[in-house]
Amino acid sequence: MSHLILQSPSLSAAHVEQIAALVSASGVQELGPTAVRLLEADDSEKESVAKQCEAYGMDFAFLPQIDLLREMRILAMDMDSTLVSIECIDEIADAVGRKAEVSAITEAAMRGEIKDFSESLRRRVALLEGVPETALLQVYEERLRLNPGAERLVQTAKKHGLKVMLVSGGFTFFTERLRERLSLDAAHSNVLEIVDGKLTGRVLGDIVDAHGKAARLKDLAEQLGATADQIIAVGDGANDLQMMAHAKYSVAYRAKPVVREQAAFALNYSPLDAILNWFRLSF
Repeated sequence: MSHLILQSPSLSAAHVEQIAALVSASGVQELGPTAVRLLEADDSEKESVAKQCEAYGMDFAFLPQIDLLREMRILAMDMDSTLVSIECIDEIADAVGRKAEVSAITEAAMRGEIKDFSESLRRRVALLEGVPETALLQVYEERLRLNPGAERLVQTAKKHGLKVMLVSGGFTFFTERLRERLSLDAAHSNVLEIVDGKLTGRVLGDIVDAHGKAARLKDLAEQLGATADQIIAVGDGANDLQMMAHAKYSVAYRAKPVVREQAAFALNYSPLDAILNWFRLSF
């Protein structure tokens, strides 16, 4: 038996009742207007629940127990299309009319079709040669938006003592600004080479790829003495999977199919702070 958390921006009482009957729940607790907890749910019905939730536009999570959020130690997040709503590199490419070309490589990499992320990143960055540095600031100020629920998730996690880390295959130009803006504990990403105010089309130093993301999370976990049971990791692309494998709470957010298949949990409809409904927040 498990608890079953159901969430949707437009939660229907009728749909909740149907799923409660399906899992023979002993009761229903309201967690707010967009979330409920079904008690003593039969988790052997997970496949049926998944089908129903997809049909109803609902997210679900089976949990054997509801952990205290303050017992977690780390929240690790990807940046592009996870913490923020855009792929920064695609928007930079738009400044020089190469968005379609760059986006095609980005999409293939995220779906897992290009196995070498480092090579795919170098190919994309090479197409940015000559882009003025001012274009990066323009992307940050005019196009970059936090995804719904991102700020509340980060603030609540920090309030409960978690270390919040941004681990991105993107660029320090953006991750450092987000680190300061959200008071993140750490941010790791790639450095674009800029000479005379223009991008050279090269990346400096080691590339933060799938292995690099996982290594940064593992390092922080070792520093804090955190186990996998105390880690929440959120991502959307194939290069997040190694990082997510280090977390009990691996979360696929608006993710590619390959990520949804391997993650422990998925948020396909709800905002990022829906993660908080899987935990007890009281002290």
